[in-house]
Amino acid sequence: MLFKECEVSGAWIIDPTAHEDKRGRFMRAWCHQEFREHAIDFTPVQANMGFSLQKGTIRGLHYQVAPALEAKLVRCTSGAVFDVVLDLRPASPTYRVWYGTSLSAENGRMLYIPEGCAHGCQSTVDNTEIYYMTSAFYSPEQVRGVRYDDPEFRIRWPLPASSISDQDRSWPLSTSLAKGELP
Repeated sequence: MLFKECEVSGAWIIDPTAHEDKRGRFMRAWCHQEFREHAIDFTPVQANMGFSLQKGTIRGLHYQVAPALEAKLVRCTSGAVFDVVLDLRPASPTYRVWYGTSLSAENGRMLYIPEGCAHGCQSTVDNTEIYYMTSAFYSPEQVRGVRYDDPEFRIRWPLPASSISDQDRSWPLSTSLAKGELP
């Protein structure tokens, strides 16, 4: 795997090193040793999948607060997404900075999202599936979010939003984050 740091402190783009032959390709999706060699402390405890029927669908931006802080390792298993990490850690040098990259079944790329950062994605083709592992179990009491269209962050989604859940449409704007909603 090829690890590249991105603009958000502690977040990584991970490109697979595919082994190809006449049968197709083989890629490693996660390796504790390789993560440790890059000083990434990530041990998955849960894996989740999301499927979006329509391109333009936005999911997020989600995160969990203590005591259920979670890191995520996201990959696209079918179709393609624009995947976003947003730094919500006040002590971070990249606080309130976002980064986005294209993940697809074809490129095999993954995005590692550290604890204290929000995650969101937009499908860029119909019938898109993401698969992600988390370092903490889902905890409904600790789930938080910020709006995908918050003017403070100015995330540049590649497509107009075609579908968004009521929950994701209702997350507060960043002005409320100063009221104890930070990770």
